[in-house]
Amino acid sequence: MNNAVAYQDEHTIVETIDGREVAMRPRPALMHSHIAGNIHGIFWRFLKGKRCKVFMAPDVFLDEKNNFVPDVLIVCDKDKIKANGIYGAPDLVVEVLSPSTMTRDRGVKKDVYEKTGVKEYWIVDPVSQSIEVYHLREGRLVLDHAYAVFPDWEWERMTEEQRAATRLSVKVSLYDDLIVDVREVFE
Repeated sequence: MNNAVAYQDEHTIVETIDGREVAMRPRPALMHSHIAGNIHGIFWRFLKGKRCKVFMAPDVFLDEKNNFVPDVLIVCDKDKIKANGIYGAPDLVVEVLSPSTMTRDRGVKKDVYEKTGVKEYWIVDPVSQSIEVYHLREGRLVLDHAYAVFPDWEWERMTEEQRAATRLSVKVSLYDDLIVDVREVFE
């Protein structure tokens, strides 16, 4: 495996996807970084002192042909954590969508995460303020649920029954008591 993800210049990170170098350009927008930071903070507060560890934008070496830089991830196997990155599938991966990467995040990267055994995968969309949560079931990453922050005008138009049925909290599969308020992700 490569020892690090390549940096062409201070503005470009290069990932290796199926053996090909792919530039991630331009760098993420400020909102993208803010959302990733919120998620990292929520996970960090919960995981402090626990076995699993959270990382923000580390180099991840999934296999010989795939080196990614996901926005946030959780690793529970300390043997996968090395000084220069994570080696092997994280337990949970979060990708915050950007216009330049959203097709890869929903396509080839999701497929590689599935193939390498990532147990939970989040696709976070800053524009729609939504989170798609996928769980690995029988070797496939299957959509468990999609969560969204509703604008005030839409919330007000909903019936009490619709509001009661709306899920605003994500239960992370790694811990029974790790619950993430979707509104806090997009604060």
